[in-house]
Amino acid sequence: MDAARGLALIGMISIHILPAWDPETFESTAQWTVFAGRSAALFALLAGVGLAFSTGGGTRHTGRAMTADRVGVAVRALLIAGLGLAINEVMPGNTIAEVPAVNILVYYGAFFLLAIPFLSLSAKMLFVWAGFFALAGPVLMHLLRDVLPAVERYNPALTDLAGNPGATAAQLLLTGTFPALPYLAYLLAGLAIGRLDLAEVQIQVAMLSFGVILAVTAWFASWALIQQAGGFEQLVARTPGLDEELVNDIIVWGPDPVLPTTTGWWLAVAGPYTNTPLALGLGLGWAMAVLALFLLLARGVERWLLPLSVMGSMTLTVYSAHLLALAAEVHYGQPVWFLIHVGMAMVFALFWHQAFGQGPLERVVARIVRIVRWLVLGRHRQA
Repeated sequence: MDAARGLALIGMISIHILPAWDPETFESTAQWTVFAGRSAALFALLAGVGLAFSTGGGTRHTGRAMTADRVGVAVRALLIAGLGLAINEVMPGNTIAEVPAVNILVYYGAFFLLAIPFLSLSAKMLFVWAGFFALAGPVLMHLLRDVLPAVERYNPALTDLAGNPGATAAQLLLTGTFPALPYLAYLLAGLAIGRLDLAEVQIQVAMLSFGVILAVTAWFASWALIQQAGGFEQLVARTPGLDEELVNDIIVWGPDPVLPTTTGWWLAVAGPYTNTPLALGLGLGWAMAVLALFLLLARGVERWLLPLSVMGSMTLTVYSAHLLALAAEVHYGQPVWFLIHVGMAMVFALFWHQAFGQGPLERVVARIVRIVRWLVLGRHRQA
């Protein structure tokens, strides 16, 4: 789990720092092809698995224990979102060309809040709801985008929330880079996976197989619809202001900031950050396969995964530090900064893990959540 989360963190850092295209061929780079949009999908899926573990795993909590879980998740959501909003206050730029990174932490808070009503559901029902949001979320985005407030700042900050809460809520739910309603597909699928017996090799192999099949099927369906069934021509013909090159750019590198709504054919693309049903299917399949692969690898080479694992065990701390470094413009322009960010994160995580265990921000959040749970359960129940 932690090693998979560590890989997602490295993927995020690579997207923020390394170039998206080759300056000679103008083709997308390998790291962009592998990680763009999919690192966020893996993060969200693993967040759901973590929620499952903290609420009883395969044996769901009930009664007051589940009530304490719900309150704890709400507090965790507010703490993470508050941290993200505070970091965004110092993030430079408003347009995609200016911002060094789109901060997912505020969206994380929205993910967790929306997941609260689903915490007591069975794995089967959670998979059903994940499928529902994978379809309904993108459709709602397509139907409502033109009537919702436009995104004015890629990284909403405390001042945005206070000054225009409606626009900020719309951004977090439907119009932002990581919109919470479509992303519930990842979170609820992860919550369902966390209810399974992940120690069973049969479950791991089945998850790997299903993930690969889902990802390949989603990619093939998009390719067939867009490239073979006339979808690309429809996108060009029905979207004023976009020629073939610009439409292809959206498919390969994602929208700026959201997909056009001129035709339903846009829902058939599967590019990064497009958040369409097929893009969600591709991201979900990839994330499931990666998690299953790490679970299988851990059976034989667990100690070799330690550098990834310790980073993954404190992603809140490392990711926040990474964002602050980006805000200080200690970041992109030269690929060597990717190695510096990852190397420093790994060294810090290894040192801190050996000396103190849980990451500093993780420790603070966990302690506050424990106190809240204690207040809900009562001193005698918590003991």
